[in-house]
Amino acid sequence: MPRICVFCGARAGESDRYLELARDTTRALVRAGFGIVYGGGRVGLMGAVADAALAEGGEVIGVIPRGLATAEVAHDRLSALHVVESMHERKALMADLSDGFAALPGGFGTMDEFHEILTWRQLRIHDKPIALLNADGYYDALLALYDRMERDGFLRAQTRALFSAASTIAELLRTLAP
Repeated sequence: MPRICVFCGARAGESDRYLELARDTTRALVRAGFGIVYGGGRVGLMGAVADAALAEGGEVIGVIPRGLATAEVAHDRLSALHVVESMHERKALMADLSDGFAALPGGFGTMDEFHEILTWRQLRIHDKPIALLNADGYYDALLALYDRMERDGFLRAQTRALFSAASTIAELLRTLAP
């Protein structure tokens, strides 16, 4: 079964729409035949992703650093939970276990994971699809920054094209389909 690594917030955000977006995205991924790899927590959007996948009967693999296992309260009903020693190990294992990557709304951790996996693709460490779910324009400012980077010569067009920005779940699925 192919697996998608979902990067998203350990917080739920200020609106229930983010929780619904996480649940709806995960349901669609599982129904499309994907297993889920994610950060291993049971709180925030991460918890919503895991719970939605489990409710659909999907495979859910969590990867969480030992130091966050208590702070983020590691999920206890997953198909598998890997407790690692560092964030570096977390990101490397999530990448190894996954066939593609999707970033949902989140904060610094989500951006760290998204940008590292994007950089790895740029460096040809992997060639797996990467998608940013820009629902309700959540990532508009970030996408504008990338456009500026390209205009100002810090990104080439082919580098900018290493990921897709999807505005809908259906578009995200088309991007990640094998």
